[in-house]
Amino acid sequence: MKKRKFNPADFFGKFGIVMILLLLCVFFSVKNPTFISLSNIVNILRQVAITGIIAVGMTMVLVTGGIDLSVGSVVGIGTVACGMLLVRGMPWYLAILICLMIGFAIGMFNAFLICEMNLPPLIATLGTMTTLRGVCYLLTNGSPVFGFPEDILFLGKGTLFGLIPVPVVLMVLVFTLGILLLEKTRYGTYIYGIGGNEEASRLSGINTKKIKYICYGICSTLSTLAGVVLLARVNSGQPKSGDGYEMNVITACVLGGVSISGGEGKLSFVTVGVLMMGVLSNGLIMINVSDYWQQTISGLVLIAAVAFDRAMQYVKAKQIQE
Repeated sequence: MKKRKFNPADFFGKFGIVMILLLLCVFFSVKNPTFISLSNIVNILRQVAITGIIAVGMTMVLVTGGIDLSVGSVVGIGTVACGMLLVRGMPWYLAILICLMIGFAIGMFNAFLICEMNLPPLIATLGTMTTLRGVCYLLTNGSPVFGFPEDILFLGKGTLFGLIPVPVVLMVLVFTLGILLLEKTRYGTYIYGIGGNEEASRLSGINTKKIKYICYGICSTLSTLAGVVLLARVNSGQPKSGDGYEMNVITACVLGGVSISGGEGKLSFVTVGVLMMGVLSNGLIMINVSDYWQQTISGLVLIAAVAFDRAMQYVKAKQIQE
């Protein structure tokens, strides 16, 4: 039996992010030994939970070859809408259900602009992002919403067995369902097919528009869920909630191997990308790096991730030609 030759490009393309994550953990642990403490690890997991929940939906959208820049503003809508419903006395479970329905409707609107109006995903979701952020401020007059029942706070501050934060449990559950959908169902195969070659998928009988509607609907629904978790965590509905989240989520997805051109990427590796963003942010704070440098480094990480993605695509294309 012929042995398969070791391919450095494939190896580093798949596992390079894992190696970088481990090196970062070692570096920050040396600089500040408390970084590796159990309490800080739990804190990192709690911090990345919201980004992770959104990243599942964003991965599905990116795999189809699209993008959703509105997720941060949808988080804001979820936070503000849920807060206002709770203040008016609505039961927490009903308020959450309504917020998820609002998120799904926003996803349907994004998909309508892209599929029916033929707007580029970047432009369509950029417009939605700006519009929804304005709606957040209009609904609240720029003031935070507060005064919620204790029941809702369990989603953001509660723990299971006194150790595992509830947001982390929700993130793991969402990732598990996302992996099952993408890797174990025919819809997952359709999603990858659309990102690889949409026209070929359409000609083979796949309803490409329907799949896109599903992906954008899931993405916005999960973003509103993340907004509810954020509300419960900070005990306040801020109209600015979720501002800038879209860049963190996209960076985490690309770091996890999701191609911005579509058709490639696994949620199991996106989890590593999400953790890397959390480790980087937490570690820089623990070694006293200023906020300005943190923003600069985050931007450079995104550029490096996209450049690496392009480089891997070039190498793979060259290998196919040979």
